[in-house]
Amino acid sequence: MAEPVTVDSPDDPRLHDYTGLTDVALRRAREPAEGLFIAEGEKVIRRALHAGYRMRSMLLSAKWLGVMDDVIAAATSPVYTVTPELAERVTGYHVHRGALASLHREPLPPVDDLLGAARRVAVLEDTVDHANVGAAFRNAAALGVDAVLLSPRCADPLYRRAVKVSMGAVLQVPWTRLTAWPDDLGLLRRHGFVTAALCLDERSVEIGELAARRHPKLALLLGTEGDGLSPAALRAADEQVMIPMAAGVDSLNVAAASAVAFYATRP
Repeated sequence: MAEPVTVDSPDDPRLHDYTGLTDVALRRAREPAEGLFIAEGEKVIRRALHAGYRMRSMLLSAKWLGVMDDVIAAATSPVYTVTPELAERVTGYHVHRGALASLHREPLPPVDDLLGAARRVAVLEDTVDHANVGAAFRNAAALGVDAVLLSPRCADPLYRRAVKVSMGAVLQVPWTRLTAWPDDLGLLRRHGFVTAALCLDERSVEIGELAARRHPKLALLLGTEGDGLSPAALRAADEQVMIPMAAGVDSLNVAAASAVAFYATRP
């Protein structure tokens, strides 16, 4: 059992993992380099531990000691208690949920390992907004998508905001990052997947028509928030698919589009 230790200085080096959590550029550089990520809130911390991620430390306000008592009892890493005011000075924001954990990143699995048993996967190209990435993962978990593949420029699913928006789904849905884009789409084809690119094009079939074809293995490609999928990704895809729109609306946010596409194509 880890005995909670009270920390009263924002400059205490033991709190290094939690400093400047609102500085996106800093955290994007630091966290992968240092092999860590931050989970916020009781449910997300529990999901991370249940998924097998190893804890580096935990930062709690006093009122959460009882709630997290079983986690503390099982912990072999340090548990620090701070006042809400000190937590805000360290992290840069008011920690509403009062509980943070720093966890070890695990090596990403090879693409082939994820595709072996998968039947339906999502592929995100250059989705750079962390909230959208988190929402897409939450949709994937809720609607039975087996795995998520990310192009090299996609936002980090383990960045705190992505983890938070996903409600921990990024810790549950298997995922990895592609390295050669869009050439790696050939890996999907070799595993028997039909790749369907969501885009607004006169050649696109409606999502309902795609779903009716009941492809045994299907990969749904979604693009960046502004421009959608790149021409290279569209050329590499087997199918082009659209979500029918009404009332003069031309498109959906990528997170909303992912929910519609995952739901429409569920087995």
